[in-house]
Amino acid sequence: MEETAPSTTSGGYNKRPLWQWLVIYIALGAIVYGAIYYFFLNKNNGYNTNSSMDTTPSPSATIREIIVTLEPVNDSQEAGTATITEENGQTKVVISLTGYAEGVAQPAHIHIGECPGVGAVKYPLTSVTNGTSVTALAVNLEQLRQELPLAINIHKSATEVSTYTACGPLNFQ
Repeated sequence: MEETAPSTTSGGYNKRPLWQWLVIYIALGAIVYGAIYYFFLNKNNGYNTNSSMDTTPSPSATIREIIVTLEPVNDSQEAGTATITEENGQTKVVISLTGYAEGVAQPAHIHIGECPGVGAVKYPLTSVTNGTSVTALAVNLEQLRQELPLAINIHKSATEVSTYTACGPLNFQ
């Protein structure tokens, strides 16, 4: 009976020792993980922000704006807009109303929830007097977006705070 030598042409794991395959799989896994981290999980979205280039954002890049339409509620005649802008991480809320009662300070808030049945006050705003109010908040628009649903609500007066006169939802579209 004639003996034959083992075949060296068969495929599979027989050509390399197991430790070499482990090293290859670990190296490939590290490369794949690194690529996923670099492009998807890194907060810089794959771009190096520590370069020698000037990375100071232009003024137009740091200002964002949304407009909230304030609709009359409870048979009031008050309507208007709230312009919400962000500049350098701060949020400014400018309210402009028509149909208001002159000389009456009307409390205004950003409430949790949706109009007309808003919930608790999330951010107090400067009272609306003679149709206008300007407030600076120590939050940015992204923080507001993450807290949705939110609505701006105008109250009839400090003594009639349970009566709402205008309301509008914050929409980040």
